[in-house]
Amino acid sequence: MRDITGRRRWLWFAILSLLFFLIIAVSTGSVQWMGRIRGDSVDGFVPYLEERLQFLMKKHQIPGVSLALVYDGRIVWAEAFGYADLESGRLLMVETPMRVQSISKSVTAWGVLSLYDQGLIDLDAPAGAYLKNFSLPPSDFPVEEITVRRLLSHTAGLPLGDVFTIYSPTEEMPSLQEKLTQEVVLARHPGTAFSYSNTGYNLLELLIEEVTGRDFAEYMETEILRPLGMENSSFNWSAALTPAPPTGYGLDGSAVPAYVYPEKASGGLFATAEDIARFLLASMGENPVLSKDSINLMYTPTVDKIGIYSLVFDAYGFGHYLETLSSGMLSVSHGGQGTGIMTHFQAFPETGDGFVILTNSQRSWPFIAYLLREWARWRGFPSLGMERILWGSWGLAGIAALLLAQSVMLLTQLFTPKPLRSRWLRALAALALFALLLWSANQDYIFLRAVFPIHSVWLWGAALVFAAVLLISALSPG
Repeated sequence: MRDITGRRRWLWFAILSLLFFLIIAVSTGSVQWMGRIRGDSVDGFVPYLEERLQFLMKKHQIPGVSLALVYDGRIVWAEAFGYADLESGRLLMVETPMRVQSISKSVTAWGVLSLYDQGLIDLDAPAGAYLKNFSLPPSDFPVEEITVRRLLSHTAGLPLGDVFTIYSPTEEMPSLQEKLTQEVVLARHPGTAFSYSNTGYNLLELLIEEVTGRDFAEYMETEILRPLGMENSSFNWSAALTPAPPTGYGLDGSAVPAYVYPEKASGGLFATAEDIARFLLASMGENPVLSKDSINLMYTPTVDKIGIYSLVFDAYGFGHYLETLSSGMLSVSHGGQGTGIMTHFQAFPETGDGFVILTNSQRSWPFIAYLLREWARWRGFPSLGMERILWGSWGLAGIAALLLAQSVMLLTQLFTPKPLRSRWLRALAALALFALLLWSANQDYIFLRAVFPIHSVWLWGAALVFAAVLLISALSPG
């Protein structure tokens, strides 16, 4: 009889879990209608994509998105949707320059390799050899092993750097050298591990200025951006930018006015989606800036153990994430995340395909993953690494469903006698979970919440319900 009761309990638990999972999946948009793409042509895909966008932007609360599509080595479509500013109702335009965040690193890598092509730098020379007016701070690790190659590939041992401090464009802020003096502190021995570093790329910014004797933004505009046809791009913010860059929107939907950083190389580029598409095209054929050998260097894996990024990508080259798909094709990409902004590009140099997605919302990772999935599906590409974000969404929905189902099961056993030791353990577990939830609610940034802005709320709520029921169960007479 006890075995039958146990089986029934497990059956009800499974039914409840499935029910809650379906509720969460439907409410978060995880279960979606997959429409039919009308033919293989661009004219068949674009209407389908525009139709999907309406649903996805509403579900994920994305105010605005600017897109550009590269097909067969040509920009075949570019469009903007939604709002540059919700309060004023200003629409996002194709011509609106947007902060592209860490996509800037991919462009900066071109700037560094242009110096390499000219014979002005050696990739394996100590970076300090090119810094005449800046001294690397003393360290327990050998600073002379911070090479240009390691800075480009995030293997120089430098920390991430300050990613939260932003400035109004009219506000006084520290100089690049002042910020580097604070942040260029070796966290590990150079060359031993991948460690994503804004600081490293900002040190490359200074290196470009020292080697050329020119302002970084001016050098990049003259030698990289304009030769590649990126007429609506700049590393300098200006009040004359027209249309004005959009307002960003944080994880909670709060508005983030346009801002700048003291450093530019790691995340300071303003560009349109079309200009980033032109940047992708430059590596797919002849270009007036870099040799083919240097482009191949960028797309050659320098490090394949890339920590948490291994969940999505296979390796890192110079300023680009790399993945080799099941078909053997190489895909190169980079994304950007900042306060109120999220961006991504994905390209297949071999086939001449690329997709650029710029959004003014920090809630955009699942949204971007959905768009990439639809694009890959249309082009017949194997599953992209970014699609694993969608798998993670399903996983979080499953965990939340299990917690809610277990909460119901605990309530049905509320007045079942329980040993005192079991009640104490439940109470301690509930209090520990309450403490964890309270801590997480007070954090400015949590990676899980940034990647899964909708599903993490469901998970947090399910965990709160479970903690409350667990405490009630511990305090109930039995």
